[in-house]
Amino acid sequence: MQSTLQFGRFNFPWRGQGVRARVMGILNVTPDSFSDGGHYQSLEFALSHAEQMIQEGVDIIDIGGESSRPGAPPVSLEDELRRVMPVLYAMRDMGPAISVDTYKPQVMREAIIAGADMINDINGFRAPGAIEAVKDSDCALCIMHMQSDPQHMQLAPLYTNVVEDIINFLRERAEALMAAGIDPRRLCIDPGFGFGKTVEHNYALLKATARLMNALNLPLLAGLSRKSMVGAITGKPVEQRMAGSVGGALAAVAQGALIVRVHDVSETVDALKVFQAGSPLQR
Repeated sequence: MQSTLQFGRFNFPWRGQGVRARVMGILNVTPDSFSDGGHYQSLEFALSHAEQMIQEGVDIIDIGGESSRPGAPPVSLEDELRRVMPVLYAMRDMGPAISVDTYKPQVMREAIIAGADMINDINGFRAPGAIEAVKDSDCALCIMHMQSDPQHMQLAPLYTNVVEDIINFLRERAEALMAAGIDPRRLCIDPGFGFGKTVEHNYALLKATARLMNALNLPLLAGLSRKSMVGAITGKPVEQRMAGSVGGALAAVAQGALIVRVHDVSETVDALKVFQAGSPLQR
């Protein structure tokens, strides 16, 4: 059976013959991102980085105007719109699908008007007005799990059973979106690696990628690029976690993940080409 994720102007098959994983490149337009440290804050540099990712074979570019690293303070609505919207308008017709990483309903509305193909919400569309902001569009909606908030999420993450707890959360949020009349073909899930999880929690979830997808019958986005879970295994600082991040992306794709959200586009694209060409599963 062929299943497809409706992704704004695009449709991404996620089950069936000939399916391939999609690479989402991260474009942080923030002064305090944990990984790229504001390198792409200005419009000129942001567009230059986007063009580089396009040359490297990116499928989706995820624009974020507010850092969600552990301990990050919130950003005002005005600042987030000022950072994100010029980049989104400039990138709309560059080729790849465009995702906007936000939990603010007004940013969601403005991004959809500007032509975003996905709204990627770390808060799982729980903010008042979030579902109303997205329900009448055709963009994809990524439901992510986060325990607490970026300022407090890593203080003492606690679960009864991390996989079951997150399946239950994602199911509740998906059902809330569908109850509002949203087509389930627009939905995908993200377990939220590093968002209120210990290293052990993160790897339990990575090993459960297929289980999460099967439990909810929804495609999955895996975002573990350069995160502390990679550093914990490799012993490497953020700027030296490329190889470990690619390994994590392949582990997720081997279990059926549709989208991998990454900093290192070229290396991930190449690794996936070889992996998928040699996979006996013929993904």
